[in-house]
Amino acid sequence: MDNVPLVIASGNKGKIGEFKKLLDDFPIDLLTQPVGFEIEETGSTFMENARIKAIAVSQATGNLSLADDSGLSVEALGGAPGIYSSRYASSDKQRIEKLLAELKPFSNRKAKFECALCIASGEKVLIEVSGFCEGLITFFPKGQNGFGYDPIFEVSGLGETYAEMDHEKKKHIGHRGNAFKLLIPKLKQLLGSMKK
Repeated sequence: MDNVPLVIASGNKGKIGEFKKLLDDFPIDLLTQPVGFEIEETGSTFMENARIKAIAVSQATGNLSLADDSGLSVEALGGAPGIYSSRYASSDKQRIEKLLAELKPFSNRKAKFECALCIASGEKVLIEVSGFCEGLITFFPKGQNGFGYDPIFEVSGLGETYAEMDHEKKKHIGHRGNAFKLLIPKLKQLLGSMKK
């Protein structure tokens, strides 16, 4: 059987690269959403936004679609930036600077990354899973790898930021990796049922 086309509902190059590495062993052809395709994220949770994106891209392309919505929630900031993580400021550098400035008055630096994944076919949701990673916000950026808030998110118990880790390590302990650990058996089952 030919590979199944799966459209990644994202224009984020860092995220697309991670998805490709995480799904490397699957009989799927990973495609990216149409250039310029914009989806308004109107959900109030990461999962609602992932669902909105997966359905919209699947309906637009006629293929299965995989969407994620993920972000950083900082305890002292009442969960901010949360679902607004990518819209917190206009660049990664500015987002990091803004978050560090807002955290200055607080001693509590606990944070968690969450990744909600959704696979849809047309308007039907086929799979939904969420993964998490607990950590702390550092006082300054550390490391050169990754993207987004990776340089200021130190994983609990490891003393390393995401940006200090190589891809393999981040894949095994990170929020997206944890979500994919839950997604993969369900995706295998889905692909198996499509072959019948």
